[in-house]
Amino acid sequence: METERPAVFVLSDSLGETAELVVRAAAAQFNAGGVNIHKFGYVQSEEAIDRALSQAESKKSIVVYTLVKPELREYARTQAGLRGIPAVDVLGPVLDALATVAPSEPRFEPGLMHKIDEDYFRRVEAVEFSVKCDDGKDLLSLPFAEVVLIGVSRTSKTPVSLYLAQRGYKVANIPLVPEIPPPRELFKIPVEKIIGLTLSPEKLVKVRKERLRAMGLDENSSYADLTRILQELDYANEIFRQLGCGVIDVTDKAVEETANQVLEIIKGRSM
Repeated sequence: METERPAVFVLSDSLGETAELVVRAAAAQFNAGGVNIHKFGYVQSEEAIDRALSQAESKKSIVVYTLVKPELREYARTQAGLRGIPAVDVLGPVLDALATVAPSEPRFEPGLMHKIDEDYFRRVEAVEFSVKCDDGKDLLSLPFAEVVLIGVSRTSKTPVSLYLAQRGYKVANIPLVPEIPPPRELFKIPVEKIIGLTLSPEKLVKVRKERLRAMGLDENSSYADLTRILQELDYANEIFRQLGCGVIDVTDKAVEETANQVLEIIKGRSM
């Protein structure tokens, strides 16, 4: 005859994943075939605790809970004791111990770990988007960009894009070249999203020559020629004017300084 598995009632003020993982890790140490886990998520009131304990009371069970609010932890402990149900507070002892050494007080706010996870995955998604939409690639995704950077070559479009992406913003960037008309898609997105980046001609000559040297190419090519650069900058300024977009001169600006200015302009225009 098969022995009935013990029941474990997991109570959490969030999803209950932490307590469930602890229970499964503990259950793995037994040869009785595991446990039946009954999970109660988003438990944020005494009434919710009572409902879970009423079900646990009718079975051979224990209660395992991760509740960040001290008053709910105490209520769960007391009520489980009154009903004769073994109860384990997974989070409370760790919170109490950390409170003795941490420089700030605990916030006692449920679900914070999942908010952190959401922020992380949002940043990952933004980086993937910005890599995919770098240098004018994947124009079909342009409408989904939160920021669109445009400018001639070597005006920090890619570094600024990736810096903003690491902060969670989906960024596309498009190079402006006199011989190639800007993509039609650029004129279909809200101008509030678009920022033009420019650089002083002298600085651009220097930056491009350094780039050519790093690639083992002739630094006297037209790519770093002042006359050619002035032509490109004039063309870019004309596109900026047609679009009516914000413009940032990145000369002698750090990437993070430019990125912050991009956000200031976009937030100011969207208000």
